[in-house]
Amino acid sequence: MSRNPSQNDHPREHPDDRVPAPLPRSLYESELARLQVELVKMQTWIKARGERLILVFEGRDAAGKGGMIKRITEPLNPRGCRVVALGTPSDRQKTQWYFQRYVKHFPSAGEIVLFDRSWYNRAGVERVMGFCSEEEVQEFMLSCPDFERMLVRSGISLIKYWFSVSPEEQEARFLSRLEDPARRWKLSAMDLASRQRWGEFSRAKDAMFAHTNIPEAPWYTVEADDKRRARLNCIRHLLSKIPYEDLPPPPFALPPRPDNSLDDQTRAPRLEQFFVPDGYP
Repeated sequence: MSRNPSQNDHPREHPDDRVPAPLPRSLYESELARLQVELVKMQTWIKARGERLILVFEGRDAAGKGGMIKRITEPLNPRGCRVVALGTPSDRQKTQWYFQRYVKHFPSAGEIVLFDRSWYNRAGVERVMGFCSEEEVQEFMLSCPDFERMLVRSGISLIKYWFSVSPEEQEARFLSRLEDPARRWKLSAMDLASRQRWGEFSRAKDAMFAHTNIPEAPWYTVEADDKRRARLNCIRHLLSKIPYEDLPPPPFALPPRPDNSLDDQTRAPRLEQFFVPDGYP
């Protein structure tokens, strides 16, 4: 009988680990709300101190990177927090220094930038799918540690997360996306191609870690089969890596609202305006 090409001799990335029970929704929601308040405090501190933070999220397709990024960013001020998810490089970008198109998105003082996949495409999907040469991969493995050390020396806080998912859970999430019209866009031809190369991606990830898991910017693996647990664990860890302090805003009180009755008498008639119709009872 033929083997499923998405499997290898080690179907789980961490076969010796026992999988804990799914986290109850009530606990997840209450803890997420608490942690998101702390994220706001962290951002306030980063802005006040002029710090710069880069978060890198890598992992297999359907590992939960996008959902994690959403839970981090949803309570934050978007003026100081950006998500970078770059597409395929253009012909012009392919002639540039490899890191060049990523550097232009780096944070200024007081900003947080989250990379939904990053320069590590070179060591992962590009290598496995044959989008670059082996010489380019080896140059990346040599250059990347020095590149990241330079970032850290410049004062940037760089935190890298790898989201680990089992083949069984990845398959379930692929099927869920296939059946959900609102999430169908998340399943691409590239996802299906990578599904056939589980073992190759495992070897590429191991080689990437061997070269780029440096003391200045280590990799932190998030066990992501349970999305709720993964999100809470990742946010808790992120908060523990930033030495932020609670900087409460100065006291603020709303003054009495002025009398606008005279303005209402001089405004244009409502009949001259267009309104969105109410389609619900």
